[in-house]
Amino acid sequence: MDAKMMKVVQIVTPVLEVLSTLFVFMIGLIVLVVVVTFIFDITQRKNAILRNYPVIGHFRSIFSNLGEFFRQYFFAMDREEMPFNRAERDWVHRAANNVDTTVAFGSTKNLNLTGTVLFANCPFPTLDEESMATKAIIIGKGFCKKPYKAKSIFNISGMSFGAISKPAVLALSNGAKMANCWYNTGEGGLSPYHLEGGADIVFQIGTAKYGVRDKKGKLSDKKLREIATHNQVKMFEIKMSQGAKPGKGGILPSAKVTQQIAQIRGIGVGQDSISPNRHVEVNSTTDLLDMINRVREVTGKPVGFKTVIGATAWLDDFFQEINKRGEAQAPDFITLDSGDGGTGAAPMSLLDNVGLPIKETLPLLVDKLNQYNLKQRIKVITSGKLITPTGVAWALCTGADFVTSARGFMFSIGCIQALKCNKNTCPTGITTHNKRLQKGLNSKNKTIKVANYVNNINHAVEIIAHSCGVKEPRELNRTHIRIVQNNGKSVLMSELYPQT
Repeated sequence: MDAKMMKVVQIVTPVLEVLSTLFVFMIGLIVLVVVVTFIFDITQRKNAILRNYPVIGHFRSIFSNLGEFFRQYFFAMDREEMPFNRAERDWVHRAANNVDTTVAFGSTKNLNLTGTVLFANCPFPTLDEESMATKAIIIGKGFCKKPYKAKSIFNISGMSFGAISKPAVLALSNGAKMANCWYNTGEGGLSPYHLEGGADIVFQIGTAKYGVRDKKGKLSDKKLREIATHNQVKMFEIKMSQGAKPGKGGILPSAKVTQQIAQIRGIGVGQDSISPNRHVEVNSTTDLLDMINRVREVTGKPVGFKTVIGATAWLDDFFQEINKRGEAQAPDFITLDSGDGGTGAAPMSLLDNVGLPIKETLPLLVDKLNQYNLKQRIKVITSGKLITPTGVAWALCTGADFVTSARGFMFSIGCIQALKCNKNTCPTGITTHNKRLQKGLNSKNKTIKVANYVNNINHAVEIIAHSCGVKEPRELNRTHIRIVQNNGKSVLMSELYPQT
């Protein structure tokens, strides 16, 4: 053996001895862990699986936790996952990145399912040169001091600073400004990050009245005026109920209540932020109208309310009271949420079972407004899983004036539907205040994606409108939609829901 080889052997031998020792140590450690786990499992009394199947029973929990991450990649088909399937998420992702949203070969959507929406294309579609720009709508014109000229059909629904992170709010507010749409603050109050982007803001007054409450938690006229002094704040929305949890107030776990969030909301640091399940001063439709008019009088800006419909008789009482008082007393808009809406945290009993879906309640609300001759006075904003052009165009056909989305915009800035919104462990940095996880969310980059998403939604809705033979999306109506029935045949929506 030559000198070089001897030198190599002298170097390698100690390394191999160390590795061998480490290997033996690791094997011993693994054996020790298995033995200790076995003893613990077989002697504990709380878990039958672990007692009957010590050690290996832990793999059930591991696989169950990993399943929610891998299911969407390996097992779920394009159109079957909930709450949003892969086809929907992929469309938003491509739209946000402003890449080609066309697909090849054929649709993967089952067009024969009951309730499927089919747009009735015109034999002579509108030529591109004949089309018109989507008209802006003025909300509150003639009824408040500072009406709002809303330019975009598609806008950002309520997402509180607290429920989502600082970089997420910055991305949304800057993107909204770039796309000329509005951004709803959610019930967590107005943060500096909402204002920093320069976007039009809808300030939401939740049941806890964060940001506009006095020391006793009651609505403060002084703080309402302070919020209204911000020129960016264009409207006020009184949150009556939310689609994901009707009859339950907002829930922000203590882990997400930082010092800054606590200061904005007016609560203690590190405490669960639990909003009352309704506004304590609103006991009737009369009280609701009183609150709407109080906020409008104090702020001088359009005021409406957000609700999800379950019971329906109150709508007649509400609209009759408006007609009794006069149109000036009416809300400037109603935001209709869906029973399958989203949230950061909600009891499953409410999430799954309470509140009617938007496909049933939007036609109902629009028809009631027409019945009482209030449709021109009260604008209709709707939300609830309407994250693709199909959903937005359907809402316009049904009678909505605007569509808002929260989860669609979360997808646009990188949400992967990990279902960890309430855990402060969101892997994309959107719904966490963990600084390490937030580093992955570049707000400047995501700003462009937000604007792309809005612009591509609006453009795609215009394409549907032109296919149906109208010049701009708000000319769509119920004669432009067919809905598949139980027998497999479709019927015009105008026949199912004839407008009065």
